Amino acid sequence: MSRSFGDDYPICVTCGVQYPLNAAASLDTAAAHCFICEDERQYVGYGGQQWTSLGELRLQGHTVEIREERPGLWGIATSPHLAIGQRALLVPGDDGNVLWDSTTYIDDAAVERVTELGGIAAIALSHPHYYSSMVEWSRAFGDAPIYVHERDAQWVPRNDNVVLWSGDTYEVLPGRTLINAGVHFAGGTVMHWRDGVDGTGALFAGDIFTVVADRRWVGFMYSYPNLIPEHPETIRKAVDLVRPFPFGSLYGAWWDRIITADAHDAVICSARRYFEHIGAPLDGMHL
Repeated sequence: MSRSFGDDYPICVTCGVQYPLNAAASLDTAAAHCFICEDERQYVGYGGQQWTSLGELRLQGHTVEIREERPGLWGIATSPHLAIGQRALLVPGDDGNVLWDSTTYIDDAAVERVTELGGIAAIALSHPHYYSSMVEWSRAFGDAPIYVHERDAQWVPRNDNVVLWSGDTYEVLPGRTLINAGVHFAGGTVMHWRDGVDGTGALFAGDIFTVVADRRWVGFMYSYPNLIPEHPETIRKAVDLVRPFPFGSLYGAWWDRIITADAHDAVICSARRYFEHIGAPLDGMHL
């Protein structure tokens, strides 16, 4: 039996975030706004605001790609590439899987495969650009709670099943701890996985700490597409928050953007390099 998804809910073509039905009178209206894309950290496409929907994406032949990013850790992405193109990760542990970040497209086949992999007990988001169809994923798995830091509450377009958390850290499920790094967005969050795939711990960073092309380093930006640098004091606080957590690997927002060894040191060294290039004091940027 086919499940019921919000096939008619408008989805921004540029960022891939799903909005309530009343966000646009029709998918063709130019008057409707994606407030996430109108923020200076994102952008409205050259052709103006455009909308799609899960129903349209299904007709266009989109699917969900699910494959092991590393043994025991499964990635989930919309295929072919859509909007920002991030992939989510299914992070296992006691009391169930956490879906780290979300993707826009969802269908019956994806729900069945994720169910085979243990389902979803909770969803945790790094920042608004990856909210995508988080409510549809939540509903497909028994209204799994969606954890968003309260400092990003203003950016949530659909708040069904959203749980706002506060403070610097929050253990969403055993061994998986959210950390409010505050980079990119005030509520910008990374997640520490105590066990990791190899027992050395892992950090899931989205693009709060983004894995760059040279996968020995991460970058820190207020806006990636518009090249607005992050403030050094924000980065300094973020480094101080993650420093106590051991992690050998770090997972970025896209397929294969992974630091596979010495990731903890890579974050600190990357912050130090950033500070050196902008002339900021290096206080506290030691390994």
